[in-house]
Amino acid sequence: MLEVIALGAHDAERAQEGGADRLELVADMAADGLTPPAGVVREVLSATDLPVRVMLRDTAGFAPADLDALRRTAGELLAVGAREFVLGFLTPHGAVDAEACRAVLAELGGARWTFHRALDHAADPVAAWGVAAGLGCDTVLTAGHPGGVDQGLDVLHRLADLDGPPELLVGGGLREEHLPVLRAAGVRAFHVGGAVRPGGWAEPVDAAAVRRWSDLVNGLGAVTPAPA
Repeated sequence: MLEVIALGAHDAERAQEGGADRLELVADMAADGLTPPAGVVREVLSATDLPVRVMLRDTAGFAPADLDALRRTAGELLAVGAREFVLGFLTPHGAVDAEACRAVLAELGGARWTFHRALDHAADPVAAWGVAAGLGCDTVLTAGHPGGVDQGLDVLHRLADLDGPPELLVGGGLREEHLPVLRAAGVRAFHVGGAVRPGGWAEPVDAAAVRRWSDLVNGLGAVTPAPA
């Protein structure tokens, strides 16, 4: 499964053209992805028939800036058609903030959701995985480390050994050369953003880049070796 980060309708169209299986819809990548406006959510849902997971995050950290406002936003996004979400909060001590998560989840009516890369910043990622699973997420997005997949491979191997659900979705500095190692460990779901934007975040998703990643994820292409 290949999930692609989208910032708007044009990204969604190009990601679908390239063979993406699902979208993560966010705003403000300078803050690593915040909640998009309801109007953008509506436009994206009209532009694609792919599943779209919408970010519920109102600050660059992993504690909500205004939990009540975030709950209201969740209801607004449901009203414009959002049916899948991405969220996850930590306490100041690096544990999953189950109370904050439950407060937002109570607004979502049982929608499918991903626990996002807050896990990378948890004091104990394996323990955090268990709490997230108990909250009902069907997916956990993680690089295994705040610095990205390169530094998180050991943790990712540990998580891949755990019985699911949830499904392990690997993303965050993911590169082609990571795929053979991760696939050998049993990972089957991958998440990309900058990797399918050759021109950077100021440019839209590139359909050809998505197609290459789709082929790689599905075992239909050869990985380009990392530079020596």
